[in-house]
Amino acid sequence: MLTEIVGLPENIFGVRATGEVHSEDLKNVLLPGLKRTADRFGEIRYLLVLDTDVKNFTAGAWVQDAKAGFQNFSKWEKIAVVSAEKGVEWFTDIFTIATPGSSKGFKPNEIEEAKAWLVKN
Repeated sequence: MLTEIVGLPENIFGVRATGEVHSEDLKNVLLPGLKRTADRFGEIRYLLVLDTDVKNFTAGAWVQDAKAGFQNFSKWEKIAVVSAEKGVEWFTDIFTIATPGSSKGFKPNEIEEAKAWLVKN
């Protein structure tokens, strides 16, 4: 399940992933939030908090995730991923090479640092 994180600075869109994540979660929460942010600010600063293992994302969710990435390819400014999984943090740091903008992985106890990093220019 994806839920939008409230209380973030208005130019940051964030979601929390828990349990199993389906394509409907991305269609109903992620895609509209990314579009709203890109339309309003001309860029996307995105916080993803993974309170579930990436293996809990269904195949349909991965397809929708790729769609979100391509639809907004030129709009990505910063992506912060908070996860306890070592591979996710490493992958996020490497992802910067393949996309415009910056990506960075954070540990769960670094969520405030992730938010602060997203705000910085």
